[in-house]
Amino acid sequence: MAFLKRLANPGVESTGASIGLLLLRLAMGGMMAAGHGWSKLAAFGERAASFKDPLGDPLGLGPQVMYGALVFAEFLCAALVAVGLLTRVAAVPLIVAMCVAGFVAHADDPFGTKEKALLYLGAFTTLLFTGAGRFSVDGRLGK
Repeated sequence: MAFLKRLANPGVESTGASIGLLLLRLAMGGMMAAGHGWSKLAAFGERAASFKDPLGDPLGLGPQVMYGALVFAEFLCAALVAVGLLTRVAAVPLIVAMCVAGFVAHADDPFGTKEKALLYLGAFTTLLFTGAGRFSVDGRLGK
């Protein structure tokens, strides 16, 4: 139980900071889940088999598994961040996905193309360090 409390630790206690984290979580988690994850989930059957892993599938898992991992991060983990449930844990797959998007998949693209991935990376990394704040499921579980 103590381990779960540590994972769900909302971090910041002040009202102003918690409101800021609430807005950050809702905006970044919500936009990622709705704008990126949902479309990938909805088209899973048609896109998964032809997914080209920008890392070249170094683990040998195949396109379906790697696409599934991306959908897991961009939809499920983003939704968890938005509601503030296991926020720090859910931020990790999103950070990895945004590092791959920003520094590998769009490595040769102009800054404007990779900027969105880097903005998400900054937001999810911030939430990894700060926690979800008081106004979150983590905040309720941490009490």
